[in-house]
Amino acid sequence: MDLESVTEELYGLHPQDFTAARGRHVAAARTAGDRALAKKIQTLRRPTLSAWASNVLVRARPDEVTSLLALGEGLRQAHRDLEGGRLRELSRQQHVVVSALAREARKLAAEAGHPVSEEVQREVAETLHAALADPEAAQLWAAGHLPKPLAAPVGFTPAEGGAPPSPAPSVRDSPDAEGNGGAHKREQKAERQRKLAQARKEARAAQEQADAREGELRQAETDSEQAAALLREAERQRAELARQLETAEQREETARIAAHQAQTQAEAAARAADHARRRAGEAIARAERSV
Repeated sequence: MDLESVTEELYGLHPQDFTAARGRHVAAARTAGDRALAKKIQTLRRPTLSAWASNVLVRARPDEVTSLLALGEGLRQAHRDLEGGRLRELSRQQHVVVSALAREARKLAAEAGHPVSEEVQREVAETLHAALADPEAAQLWAAGHLPKPLAAPVGFTPAEGGAPPSPAPSVRDSPDAEGNGGAHKREQKAERQRKLAQARKEARAAQEQADAREGELRQAETDSEQAAALLREAERQRAELARQLETAEQREETARIAAHQAQTQAEAAARAADHARRRAGEAIARAERSV
């Protein structure tokens, strides 16, 4: 058993089966003496419905995963290069592909025995937009192990969120292509790039903070589960001690009764022996008198 195989198994399950299966793997790792693996498995979070539907989509449609990743690379390159015409075309493709894949994820979820709502479908679409916008998000999504939906970073505009930037005027249309007009165009492009870079930086910082809070939450859940396990063990030991005390008290009472009976029998035997001695003495006296 290793973390990769356990992760692959757990995120292929229905959400309601996740926690019990995770607990079994944690127990198995602890039994095998691998506490480090047990702790890592314990940190795996049960997926939300939309994350589970996204994972189902990834597992069932690997070819679509490849196509979406390629589309995302093209979109990000067009954003970097500020290619208005290509960006508009890729954005139209983005709208069509994301809508189709979100519907497909909802269909697959229903076929897997767990129908989901339109809200879940919308969150799947947001996850797909995030995979298109950010390469790290794309890798997370493509792995099929999402515990929660993803959100597109600041600075990346989804297809339905507004028109892409218009292309810069051509050199032929500029009244002063070799002078102030060309310099102004370069300054505008540089400013847009600076703003985009700043937005991405802020998005990364926000994501890092969210990841840190997520890590703290996972640790708190782990601590809570460990405390609950310790409490259950303490209660079990207390019940066992109570049972042992009850058994000891019963044995003590039985011994006390037996001792009392033995004392009574000893006293009766002593009286019988004393009576027998007296009768023997009387018999001896009568015999002596008759001689």
